[in-house]
Amino acid sequence: MDLLNTLVDKGLRREQPTREEALAVLATSDDDLLDVVAAAGKVRRHWFGRRVKLNYLVNLKSGLCPEDCSYCSQRLGSDTGILKYTWLKPDEASKAAAAGLAGGAKRVCLVASGRGPTDRDVDRVAGTIKAIKEQNEGVEVCACLGLLSDGQAERLREAGADAYNHNLNTSESTYGEITTTHTYADRVDTVTKAHGAGLSACSGLIAGMGESDEDLVDVVFSLRELDPDSVPVNFLIPVEGTPLAKEWNLTPQRCLRILAMVRFVCPDVEVRIAGGREVHLRTMQPLALNLANSIFLGDYLTTEGQAGKADLEMIADAGFEVEGADQITLPEHRATTAGGCGSHEDAGCGSHAGGGVCGTAAAGTATATVTEARTDLVAVRRRGAGTDLAPNA
Repeated sequence: MDLLNTLVDKGLRREQPTREEALAVLATSDDDLLDVVAAAGKVRRHWFGRRVKLNYLVNLKSGLCPEDCSYCSQRLGSDTGILKYTWLKPDEASKAAAAGLAGGAKRVCLVASGRGPTDRDVDRVAGTIKAIKEQNEGVEVCACLGLLSDGQAERLREAGADAYNHNLNTSESTYGEITTTHTYADRVDTVTKAHGAGLSACSGLIAGMGESDEDLVDVVFSLRELDPDSVPVNFLIPVEGTPLAKEWNLTPQRCLRILAMVRFVCPDVEVRIAGGREVHLRTMQPLALNLANSIFLGDYLTTEGQAGKADLEMIADAGFEVEGADQITLPEHRATTAGGCGSHEDAGCGSHAGGGVCGTAAAGTATATVTEARTDLVAVRRRGAGTDLAPNA
């Protein structure tokens, strides 16, 4: 296909595709899917080889959130049966992080529900970062605490944080349909604050919330303009008790096309398969490693993921290798000497780590029909942080 040859050439040159080209990737037929994966795989291997970076989530504070994000099981007034607890102590968070690091993760993502941290919360997280780094030499720590106020990103950087995650989630034009308690501009502002403080910015999207192809392209192009170092791609986990519980729009093929589009638009950026890969990619997960160079290991914030051992076996069986702690994630032109974080000199993309999404197709898009809701694949997390049971890592 001339389209794919053009996109590969552009990806190897770090040249941005046109909107029409990005839309065309999402509109390809299932008959052409393997060609799409192979083409995007050339770009992925050029910049990242066959390495897969492992990340591990620690939910510092679960539930109890005043925001009304429709996709989130921790939202205001939710009745989802998830674990609810206040802040973990630094030693508890460090113990949870150690399980993921022992499983091969090189980055720990510290997440807390809520609109944004108070200054006291930042102090609390700073203590947790210190505890984790004292016990694990070379570990990368990413904080995800919601909307940041002036000066808070700098304080997190001083405390030892390497990165900050705050996802755009969906296009600006449809953002008000999924959240009313804060704005798209608020999210952009927080990513900008993280950049400005010298943190590696992590910002991504959620697919599967009923958005169109145009919405998906809009948010990915916005991410490239913001230039985060890592872009988590979430596939919506429709948790019972949330407004989007009935949104079962994704197929494995649709998810692969979305990942391919993100890779073409953000060729030299860490593209991470985040929440929902087990639910929507299912047995096609190994194929997705040809598109993304990063995944979360084990469980998510409020739902269970694939067993950590199965993740490692999947990576090996697919012919990939786990990225070592001594390896720099990003290509040389983006990397700095600290933690593999990017320099933001070139356009890139961004992440949301709790439950994911692959969007519904726009009219006319060739895609397989979703025949059933796989609610059997959605399980509320009952182990790990906030419990007395061992974590999945």
